[in-house]
Amino acid sequence: MKERGPRLALTESDGPGSPILLLHGTASSRAAFARQFGTALAQQHRLLALDLPGHGDSDDAADPADYTLTAFSETVARFIESMKLQRLVVCGWSLGGHIAMELIGHPAIAGVMAIGAPPLSRGPLGMLRAFQPSWDMLLASKENFSERDVQRFYALCFGRGGAPELVAAVRRADGRVRPALSGSIMRGEMHDERHAVETSPVPVAIVNGVAEPFVRLAYLDGLRRGSLWQGEPLLVADAGHAPFWDQPETFNQLLADFAAEAAAERRQRQAS
Repeated sequence: MKERGPRLALTESDGPGSPILLLHGTASSRAAFARQFGTALAQQHRLLALDLPGHGDSDDAADPADYTLTAFSETVARFIESMKLQRLVVCGWSLGGHIAMELIGHPAIAGVMAIGAPPLSRGPLGMLRAFQPSWDMLLASKENFSERDVQRFYALCFGRGGAPELVAAVRRADGRVRPALSGSIMRGEMHDERHAVETSPVPVAIVNGVAEPFVRLAYLDGLRRGSLWQGEPLLVADAGHAPFWDQPETFNQLLADFAAEAAAERRQRQAS
């Protein structure tokens, strides 16, 4: 599809149920969600997996300013409106999870699931509290990747094994995304995601693998429990940063259950 800005590549299923928009992470692509397509989840729901600008088969942005978190969120909001999507669940991983949380309150969205993406308060302190400090975190802001960087970033994201196309996605990604995105977050050019989650008018699911390498899982324990689906952050056993890839059967059922409850809550709100 092409609206204002770069042309965006899309894969979708033809399930009759409510739509679920899948948003990948930095230096990845819609190929990360291959284990959600061709399953009962895709037969039940209309899955839409989008390549964000600068990733996969989508065009690069002309201006690095279009790679800020706000700009990515505006791009996805335009996509939702151009596709005339209603009552959808937005399920985002890593960068995609932050985009999903930025979109809380959008009138078409019935629920948000964030994977490997802690709800951030604005500014550097919010980042320090939410993420585990490590040298590997520097890769998230590095523009030019060596082949060693490509392999390391891929291994961090898919520590239990991925696929060649996911390595290729790291190589292909526009390197300008990483410094532009991390810089915008450090400057606080975003919503207060923690506040948005804790006051969300729609269900929010926070999902991580037990072996998550980036997120400080103890930070999530401080979230207001009443704001979260099932009342707490959810952990997927034997999974790392990409639980939807590491444990697809468990994850797909979790997402199906969340979508069903989000749709039921939406109907209840509209009827009241």
